[in-house]
Amino acid sequence: VAKFAFRKFLPMFDRVLVERLAAETMSKGGIMLPEKAQGKVLQATVVAVGPGSTNQKGYLTPMSVKIGEKVLLPEYGGTKVHLEDKEYFLFRDADILGKYVE
Repeated sequence: VAKFAFRKFLPMFDRVLVERLAAETMSKGGIMLPEKAQGKVLQATVVAVGPGSTNQKGYLTPMSVKIGEKVLLPEYGGTKVHLEDKEYFLFRDADILGKYVE
């Protein structure tokens, strides 16, 4: 059974919809950072997951992440998606590098 936070969007197969965390706008010393110096944010929160992919024998491979988990993304990749005036990214489950455990 697929799980999703949006009623209008359900990722297919092994896709994961994530929302990137906001970039740091101040340094640790309190200096405002210009947009070009902020760097790309590689952390995101999972907002929706597909049901998983099927292997060669036809069995469903479960997803490795769940809604609400914080994950580490690759620097490049993902498909940009605009939903409800917000920007999200769609990644394959295997492309996600790891998840943060509290």
